[in-house]
Amino acid sequence: MAAPTRLQQDIAERILQLVRDDALAAGAWLNENATAKRLGVSRTPVRAALDHLAEQGVVRRHLNKGIELIHLPAATDSARAPETIELAMVKLAHERENGLLPDEVSELEVMRRYELGRPEAQKLLARLADLDMVERKPGYGWRFLHEPRDKRLRDESYRFRLVIEPMCMLEPGFHLEPGWIAEMRARHLAYLQSPWRESSSIAFYEMNAAFHEGLAAATGNRYFHSAVRRQNQLRRLSNYDWGLGFERVRVNCTEHLAMLDHLEAGENEVASALMRSHLLRASKLKLGTRQAGETD
Repeated sequence: MAAPTRLQQDIAERILQLVRDDALAAGAWLNENATAKRLGVSRTPVRAALDHLAEQGVVRRHLNKGIELIHLPAATDSARAPETIELAMVKLAHERENGLLPDEVSELEVMRRYELGRPEAQKLLARLADLDMVERKPGYGWRFLHEPRDKRLRDESYRFRLVIEPMCMLEPGFHLEPGWIAEMRARHLAYLQSPWRESSSIAFYEMNAAFHEGLAAATGNRYFHSAVRRQNQLRRLSNYDWGLGFERVRVNCTEHLAMLDHLEAGENEVASALMRSHLLRASKLKLGTRQAGETD
């Protein structure tokens, strides 16, 4: 098998950090799709990263069953690199959303601004590229693919979502797999019980995006799903730059869990009404000195 790319090595390190954060032990099972969603990347590099970990004897693939954790290596300095990169990404999101970062940046500029070594800067840019937030320019440098979000764009986004997202749950073919509900409930409860760190905003947003995207996907309608995915992509940096503290995280998780309870009970009309009020309240939150905090 070919040597793993820099991005795949970075994702392998992040997978190990998730395993440590979740306090998993040998014998636990990992899900490729769920891991990709938690990390906010596509399944292809996650699959390659897991294959890399399998070669190292960390995990083992079982046909039609999943991926078993065999051995968890001890944490090293390199294992702490993802935290450094995520903190740098939070700072980058803040500067970009507040007009402090131009449309085009170089690798050296990223290294200088966020006090990163070259490998860490390359990993950060590779993650942004995998999320379709930046693209490499011909020859040299990187270009952001989306404009910073101002109040007008934020308001337009919420007006659009208020029309689309509550209606998803009322579609005739709407169906949620029990496993997805259980996974979402567990991830939300974990956030309510875990300490909040500055870098937590990235994984929190990816969980939040997965929740809304999963509800849209449950319609079976590709247009609903595509619209919500696009909104999640446009909102990503503004939500990485989190400015509302843990109390809003608590409200967000609690309201999501209430929707799951009603959907599981077959009370889709109630869940739809909760989604509308959920988005409406979030749309009225005032932006502080940081442009972050759409929360949903």
